Amino acid sequence: MSSVSCCTLVTGATGLVGNNVVRRLLAEGRSVRVLVRRGSDARPLAGLKVDVCYGDTRDRQAVSQAATGVAQIIHSAAMVKIGRTNIDQFRAVNVEGTRNVALAARRENIRMLHVSSTDAIGTKSLEVAADEETPFDKSITTPYLLTKYEAEEEIAAQVAAGLDGVIVNPSFMLGPWDWKPSSGQMLLEVGRGRGWLAPAGYFSVADVRDVADGILAALEKGQRGRRYILAGRTMSYLDGWRLFAQVTGARRPLRRLGRVGARLVGWVGDLGTLITGNEPSFNSGAIAIANLPRNYSSARAEAELGYRNRPLVETVEDTWRWFQDHGFV
Repeated sequence: MSSVSCCTLVTGATGLVGNNVVRRLLAEGRSVRVLVRRGSDARPLAGLKVDVCYGDTRDRQAVSQAATGVAQIIHSAAMVKIGRTNIDQFRAVNVEGTRNVALAARRENIRMLHVSSTDAIGTKSLEVAADEETPFDKSITTPYLLTKYEAEEEIAAQVAAGLDGVIVNPSFMLGPWDWKPSSGQMLLEVGRGRGWLAPAGYFSVADVRDVADGILAALEKGQRGRRYILAGRTMSYLDGWRLFAQVTGARRPLRRLGRVGARLVGWVGDLGTLITGNEPSFNSGAIAIANLPRNYSSARAEAELGYRNRPLVETVEDTWRWFQDHGFV
């Protein structure tokens, strides 16, 4: 760790959310420290004037060292995949890692902003959007969703013990600087002509740049112990994929994948997991989530943080252009 004076620590700085947050902080002239694992992709931080600490959020000592002397922490590091396997790994990263960051923030007596997900919130219907008070469906056993909920429970416990903690819950996001790629993989697949049949459910699509703005607003103005949904436009996967196809010039999706067909696809994916030991993106957990009416209200963030969404077509166009400019297509 260098001796550069630093005010904001960001975990998960090589990911979609974290990297956009880092760039937003730097654009405002703020000093930034990042905690990244050794061997992480170097491209997201190339050319950025940040203080780099190497370590893992699962390592309490590494987190403590990285947090020493900072004024605030944005915790966006997480293990993200919708599936049925590896619950222990998810808990180690998403729950224990969050606990380590929260303990470090408490020790330093500083604010911690935890980047959660709308996946830690239940769903209602297309007519009634879920909000911050909508309870999580505890019958869900998908490791990612379950551990994001458990991480919020950890934050609540730490707040009760004195942590100055705030939670944001972004929905599905698109935008630039998606090096992995993460959620942008969906746009890439449709853009490559592979989106013939869309899932039957609905999703809320936000621009990661708007989410980054919401994160910084919550860091400054969010109420202690409060959560804020940072969602976007709710639409069917079919309509979303048709927009993706329109922007990318790809073949339009034909129709929705029926629920029986979806279950069959999920079963095939699960069978492949048993045979190969590698879980594909099309598995029963992912299919089940994709069939939900994922409709969320950002009214609280709009009223208290000034959160706003740009036009979705602008988001899709900018994301696709970024992928083109960086050799993904």
